[in-house]
Amino acid sequence: MRALLVDDHALFCEGVRLLVQHRLPQFELAVVHELGTALQYLRDEPGCRLVLLDLGLPDSDGLQGLLRLREAEPDVTVVVLSSEERRDTVLAAIDHGAAGFIPKTADSAVFCDALATVLDGRVYLPAQALAERPAPPAGAAAQLGLTPRQLEVLRLVVQGRSNKLIQRELGLSESTVKTHLEQIFRRLEVGSRTQAVVAAARLGLRLGN
Repeated sequence: MRALLVDDHALFCEGVRLLVQHRLPQFELAVVHELGTALQYLRDEPGCRLVLLDLGLPDSDGLQGLLRLREAEPDVTVVVLSSEERRDTVLAAIDHGAAGFIPKTADSAVFCDALATVLDGRVYLPAQALAERPAPPAGAAAQLGLTPRQLEVLRLVVQGRSNKLIQRELGLSESTVKTHLEQIFRRLEVGSRTQAVVAAARLGLRLGN
């Protein structure tokens, strides 16, 4: 499975590369140090499934790099790796389409668990981002009363798709997408797309890839 690490700190990159070799041998990990190089790599290697993205790069700072990557490659799963661990930053990354957020202070077990969670179709968030939100209703997706179509919409929300992209992918009208989102928010007892993603993470909902 092809994966790409985008980070400009050589020592950190070498540590992640060694960790992947020893603990996650199913990954074929490439490493680049700038966003522009990453975008070119993804154009040249369409089989790449996962990107591990630092938020502080020489040619792109903060969430702008995540936005550019999501716009260029909406079907690639992106997990943010960052030394910035504030809850606002974590939730903003999720709001901009990241499927997970791993603090750079995480140990190897947390790192491996986070990647397994994301590749299983779930959302990985650090504990502090989950703990500071009101708990959503307990239960599996079926117990929440979400229809198969609503689960499809929620899956695409988790993947960072806009309403327009959801319309296009599922062949729905704008009003139908909005209606599904309203029902999803009501069932999860949340008021926004980001809160819905956090609720999905807390419940461990498996929504597919």
